[in-house]
Amino acid sequence: MKKLVNEPADLVAQALRGLAAAHPDLRVDHDHRIVVRADAPVPGKVALVSGGGSGHEPLHAGFVGPGMLDAACLGEIFTSPVPDQVVEATRAVDGGAGVLHIVKNYTGDVLNFEMAAELVAAETGTDVVAVVTDDDVAVRDSTWTAGRRGVGVTVLLEKIVGAAAEQGRPLAAVADLARRVNASGRSMGMALTSCTVPAVGRPTFDLPDGEMEIGIGIHGEPGRRRVPLATAHEIAEMLVEPILADLDFTGSPAILFVNGMGATPLLELYLMYDEVAGLLGKAGVPVARSLVGPYITSLDMAGCSVTVLRADDELLGLWDAPVRTPNLRWGA
Repeated sequence: MKKLVNEPADLVAQALRGLAAAHPDLRVDHDHRIVVRADAPVPGKVALVSGGGSGHEPLHAGFVGPGMLDAACLGEIFTSPVPDQVVEATRAVDGGAGVLHIVKNYTGDVLNFEMAAELVAAETGTDVVAVVTDDDVAVRDSTWTAGRRGVGVTVLLEKIVGAAAEQGRPLAAVADLARRVNASGRSMGMALTSCTVPAVGRPTFDLPDGEMEIGIGIHGEPGRRRVPLATAHEIAEMLVEPILADLDFTGSPAILFVNGMGATPLLELYLMYDEVAGLLGKAGVPVARSLVGPYITSLDMAGCSVTVLRADDELLGLWDAPVRTPNLRWGA
């Protein structure tokens, strides 16, 4: 294993110190491992809190700032944040208009965010609503979940719903929008290699040369099936076909997100974007907006995922709205 680490047990804490040094416009609570936008709490604004295990960077801490998340909680590598972290984050950003928890559908995340919401409500009376993302079409249930996994749509949802909250929309409307975005998107991923958790020191699963995994998750878990290595065009077909089979995207503009799993260069991701966009065009799905890059990763895994979000003028307008975070920034 070759990694830029000192002690694996200190990796998350040291990385968080680096994040704080690189982005002094954020507030970082090192004791609770939460990242908060500098001006929080914003009075009268619905606050957005998300989080999850580390190893998926820039998700979620890289998306804290105006137009997106108000706070993010960082668990250990591939480990859910504990309820105390979520409680502290929720308290830190509560501006009196309620708090929306955005939770990926992984069992630990769902349980710990639920417990935190109950604790906050009991202590302060804060209105907390949770929306769970579950856009992965690869598997219905897995080692990590009951139901579909929450993956790429999480990034798009945080941006779109963050813009709506910035407009001053009430909690019920923001939560309804989040549910609509989740229901309108589907994702599918693949891997050319496994990933290596630093504390373990070896690949999470064995993937021989000449083979690839289709339908992987973001924690290094194996996929739906193992197949011989194929061309980019063939891989794009394997990812797009199950997405289009699961939801009717025809006739509506789409936001297309081609995501890198951590070790795949942008050169290859743009090639994949070209292939995927071409397939969507042939299927009658016009691409109106795009996002390409490693935004929800699995440490050093080589591979990619595709997310397609069925949009309309409202969602496109919210996508285009200004955002200012460490890893997503435009119009501001």
